[in-house]
Amino acid sequence: MRRRLRPILALVLAPVLAGCFASGGGGSDSADTGSRLRVALAFPPAENLSPYGADSTILSRLGVTEGLTALDANGTATPALAASWRQEDEKTWLFTLREATFQDGSKVTPAAVAAALTHATRAAPAPAAVAGVTLTAKAEGAGDVRITTGAPDPILPLRLSSPSLAVLSAKAYKEKGDVDPVGTATGPYELTKVMGTTAATLDRYDDYWGGRAQATGIDVKFVADGTARASALRTDQVDLAEAIPVAQAATLDKGTREATATTRTTSLLLNSQKGPFEDAALRAAARAAVDTSALAEDVHEGYADRGAGIYGPAVTWAAGKRTEPVGRAEPGRPDGTRVTLATYDNRPELPEVAQVLKQQLEKAGFEVTLEVREYSRLESDALAGKFDAFVLARNTLVDTADPVSVLASDYTCDGGYNLAQLCDKDVDRAVAEAERATDTAGRQDAAMAAEARILGTDAVVPLVHQRIITGVGSSVSGALLDPYERTLVGIGTRR
Repeated sequence: MRRRLRPILALVLAPVLAGCFASGGGGSDSADTGSRLRVALAFPPAENLSPYGADSTILSRLGVTEGLTALDANGTATPALAASWRQEDEKTWLFTLREATFQDGSKVTPAAVAAALTHATRAAPAPAAVAGVTLTAKAEGAGDVRITTGAPDPILPLRLSSPSLAVLSAKAYKEKGDVDPVGTATGPYELTKVMGTTAATLDRYDDYWGGRAQATGIDVKFVADGTARASALRTDQVDLAEAIPVAQAATLDKGTREATATTRTTSLLLNSQKGPFEDAALRAAARAAVDTSALAEDVHEGYADRGAGIYGPAVTWAAGKRTEPVGRAEPGRPDGTRVTLATYDNRPELPEVAQVLKQQLEKAGFEVTLEVREYSRLESDALAGKFDAFVLARNTLVDTADPVSVLASDYTCDGGYNLAQLCDKDVDRAVAEAERATDTAGRQDAAMAAEARILGTDAVVPLVHQRIITGVGSSVSGALLDPYERTLVGIGTRR
């Protein structure tokens, strides 16, 4: 049953959002010809905007934070706060910094960068980009930072592009490990005010090393309801709205909706550590019950491809290197086995995906209880393994743009984002082998071999590979849409 826009709901939401996005927010310069951007984001902060978890991409998408490196359109590391770098030996790299300042006025120095990276490596839990990685950063002279890894790390420049390894000033780091990005980052926009999980205000940082942004600031509203985001864009209450529901796409003018192929895969994750899906035969039965065509063609209305693996079509090299899953069990008989299936509603297709999965699993003989919450109210329980099954939309290259990193964080015994609670020695061995591969082709081959091992456990069932729809107002230019979903607003974004 697809949810469509209800006229009454749209009328109710319109005045509410109009108040939220009233023009003329604080911090704009009346002498400036630029104007403020109004942005609706789908995910409220889950961790007080800490850069070390899922909130890190909120900060990078809004142009607040940046690291030593960034990614280009091909997923290659490019200069950011580091103007250049070179590898000294298999474990040591030297990064030369550009001249830049933090938003609190202090200089970006080698000591400040080294301290920021050290804080990240000591965070608990560790950011996904450095989970399982030993990394030491030290200032070297007036303009360099030397980074040493415990083991050879051929993808270190990619790793340092992760939003979770953003460089902040000394004022950001508080007692007990808390991190405050307000006024302490280096990007073109300065976070000046955060209203809990509902809204935030950003002003242009005029001393940004990359040039002056064209918009004077950004007024952000966190709107978990997808229908409300679409309505706000359609009625000109926002300029940019992320994650437009596919069911709402047709309500927007063609010129205001942008579909971007992404490296995001929606998967069914089965708790392999406890509960009914500890049994590999029942995991196999759940996998066999899933019909992905119904999800791609009906739920996503063609804005998705059927699940082929952990990596989808946007990872262009994957299909030609994919091999069959290794070690799959034969499907067992559910015989009324009770399971709890959870997901979140920030991505509006997910509850409908979960509802279809519920029907498919029940047809196969499971008894399914469905639980849907907003993501920030669900994440801790999911990480603790409190659900039998979980529907997750995951950008497989968001953390480092390295195909192996997501395997290590999501599917190994020590993985920091292992919602499937998977701990399999053969999987760990395959991922470790992939992590040791140094050349690009060899690393890709090893990643696909590890994917085959992971899929063989049936702890993850790839469902669809998404195309994300972003609402872009007709007067907006320069929105940054990329398959890694790290960017949205840059110095050239304006209305």
